[in-house]
Amino acid sequence: MSVGHACVDVYQGAVAALVPFLVAERGYGYAAVSGVVLAASLLSSVAQPLFGAVTDRRPLPWLLPASTLLSGVGMALSGVGDSYGLTLACVALSGIGVAAYHPESARVARAVAGGGHRGMAWFSLGGNLGFAAAPLLVAAVVAVGGGLRGTPLLVLPALAGALICLPVLRSLGGPGAAGAGAGASAGPDDVRAFVRLSLAVVFRSIAFTGLSTFLALFVTQRLGGGDSSSAGTAALVVLYAGGAVGSVLGGALADRWGRVAAARRSYLVAAASVAGLLLVPGPAVYLFVALTSAGLYVPFSLQVTLGQDYLPSRIGTASGVTLGLTVSIGGLASPAIGALADATSLRTALLPLVAMPVLSWLLFRGLREPAAPAAGGGRGDQGGPGDQGTIVETAPTVR
Repeated sequence: MSVGHACVDVYQGAVAALVPFLVAERGYGYAAVSGVVLAASLLSSVAQPLFGAVTDRRPLPWLLPASTLLSGVGMALSGVGDSYGLTLACVALSGIGVAAYHPESARVARAVAGGGHRGMAWFSLGGNLGFAAAPLLVAAVVAVGGGLRGTPLLVLPALAGALICLPVLRSLGGPGAAGAGAGASAGPDDVRAFVRLSLAVVFRSIAFTGLSTFLALFVTQRLGGGDSSSAGTAALVVLYAGGAVGSVLGGALADRWGRVAAARRSYLVAAASVAGLLLVPGPAVYLFVALTSAGLYVPFSLQVTLGQDYLPSRIGTASGVTLGLTVSIGGLASPAIGALADATSLRTALLPLVAMPVLSWLLFRGLREPAAPAAGGGRGDQGGPGDQGTIVETAPTVR
């Protein structure tokens, strides 16, 4: 599941990784490239909770390979034609595939991980590694293919991910396996806490997506890279690779402090790091990119299990919002950032992103850790009030 997640999230990272090449080859402005990011995010933002609601009613494990292929085919076709409209349509198609994948994959991952946040951290790690690989993959494809017309090679991770899904589908064919973790929980929904958590996810997403969209261009300008995109590509790799570290670190910090406290403290680190990234001169930008990435990614998997525990009767919906929208909804703000950058400067347009982790921190101050089930042993180890019965019994084995 973790490796399959990596094969899908390559295509979320690929959208931002294509931005410098779209600017260089096609002469797009900030607002135009923001529209490309918006195309990937808009349909995904709307569709992801819908797919989650559907999987709450009926598990659909076949969505795993089908959505993986869809996300890859859309991105593979994105650079084939010179038409801006065609590029938007292909990127949007890829976004729908990503939207269909995340709610069902998070439901299955919760089942096989026994409901614990550490298992979800490893599942999230796969997606973050996919993000980290995207800039290198896109750069290699553009180099081999002689420009954006080489993007059909981007379908290869999707083919690999779809094949990796097949053993998972076979394992879900066992008695009761398909429904494991899909609403087999007891305990009331805490809708107010879930809404508060979702707003924190939105602000986190705006910060991360805004940075990932324009970071390569910002670093290239700042370090005097001229036409070379290597400095910007390196910054994107640091941003995404730091996220992989942050996801695993989040599970460890949650064991020590609890999920809510770990997320709250990490958002303060993220706010200071975003400010340093934008204001401190010189190559130190890479250090602040790494700190920003870790600060924004420590809460990543923790928010998924918190959402599932706040909304135990609707695991798919909770997963679609907290796992999927964590990335996609931030793209809705990218056109505004791009328009402001065209009117002023890129640094001025990115400065409001400093406030986003602060707002997430304020929202987390009003959240509490879901009560652990009576049969559980560790704080948050089995998830929350929704992790009872079969899921609680299997958690020690998974550990």
